[in-house]
Amino acid sequence: MQKNKIHILCTRPVGEALLKEAAQNDILIDEISFINTKEIVNTENEKKIREFSHQNINVVFTSMNAVEAVIKFISAKTSWNIFCIGNTTKKLVKKIFGEQNISGTAESADQLAETILEKANDKNILFFCGDHRRDELPAKLKKNGFEVEEIIVYKTIETPEILTKQYDGILFFSPSAVQSFFSKNSLTHTTQVFAIGATTANAIKLFTQQPVIIAEKPGKENLLNLAIKHFSKSKIY
Repeated sequence: MQKNKIHILCTRPVGEALLKEAAQNDILIDEISFINTKEIVNTENEKKIREFSHQNINVVFTSMNAVEAVIKFISAKTSWNIFCIGNTTKKLVKKIFGEQNISGTAESADQLAETILEKANDKNILFFCGDHRRDELPAKLKKNGFEVEEIIVYKTIETPEILTKQYDGILFFSPSAVQSFFSKNSLTHTTQVFAIGATTANAIKLFTQQPVIIAEKPGKENLLNLAIKHFSKSKIY
């Protein structure tokens, strides 16, 4: 007897390899991002970034979009002490700046703030972020006497779409995508919701009472594998 296929919506592209892995478990995936990001390119930002590139300072990245925006204006050979979110952002920071420049990582912005409080060599922080950045990290640092200078290097643009089909599961990777999705859509009681982390899960809970399954570690691979495991009841590596 042929199995009924599971239909999942990913609110971020996950790549051909993960699509094939899901298909092998009778899971079909649609990819709709619901947001776009655009780098903020102006002479003021460029001047600041180039000036800071020659300084030995504590730098924070919580998004790979910020890393990609900043690297255009500097050499990878800096003396920055970099604190960043784990998985995708950490991999990009390591590739560009080298592991020796990473002073600390964490699985969420709130945890990253705790790491900075523990490991930063002074109380001056340069935070490269987007225009929709969350408050947890800078608020906690400022509360503990840190000076945080924020440079907004990209903006998030909502691109909501009205769904024309029902899904067994939906994967969310950011609060911005959550906001965009629910501006045009709602969930049925049978739809299982997955979140990349606690911050995104909290954003989901503002719109629905559906239970949210949260990935233990960040990364699109981890979240999708969690969904595959949930629906297939088999362990995915």
